[in-house]
Amino acid sequence: SKDLVMIDSFKNDLDIHYKTASEVFGVPIEEVTDNQRRSAKAVNFGIVYGISDYGLSKDLNITRNEARQYIDGYLNTYPNIKNYMEEIVKIAKKDGYVTTILGRKRYIPEINSKNFNIRSFGERIALNTPIQGSAADIIKLAMIKVYERLKEEKVNAKLILQIHDELIIECDEKEKDIVKNILKESMENVYKLDLPLKVDVCEGRNWYESK
Repeated sequence: SKDLVMIDSFKNDLDIHYKTASEVFGVPIEEVTDNQRRSAKAVNFGIVYGISDYGLSKDLNITRNEARQYIDGYLNTYPNIKNYMEEIVKIAKKDGYVTTILGRKRYIPEINSKNFNIRSFGERIALNTPIQGSAADIIKLAMIKVYERLKEEKVNAKLILQIHDELIIECDEKEKDIVKNILKESMENVYKLDLPLKVDVCEGRNWYESK
């Protein structure tokens, strides 16, 4: 969406959920409560996937009126996101499909249905696909790059699992620092975006320990 407020938040390394809570609830960031951050997180993720005031009210156990106020506050805070969402739906209705960041197409026949529920479902797909589909594009590129780097460096390590935006590597203890560097460098430089891709690398003897 190239929303300047959100871009500025990321550039200043702010927690976007605290930032959203601060704007939506009208309190300084340092005074945001855990509950307010939790609500803002639901708004951040829910709105871009087309959540309604009814859906948000159920998720947060609040009234529909409160949920509508949260949504309106979010869209007022990040005006370009509202414009982006409207434009994506418009494009989907015109072309019949949307694309990911790498150009993969998802056709959405539901988008022009005369049935309101089916059409609404299509609109949610139109909003969701460029976001989750593009994230899938990037993590797949990262998997390829990490795999190739591990082979180049000839380390005894294997890429064993991908979970959402995480990659899990199994390696020898003595080579863990090399592998951590490979992971971080490969994932952060896999695709050029307007904002840097920041990657945290954790270690442990099992998945639980590495969290």
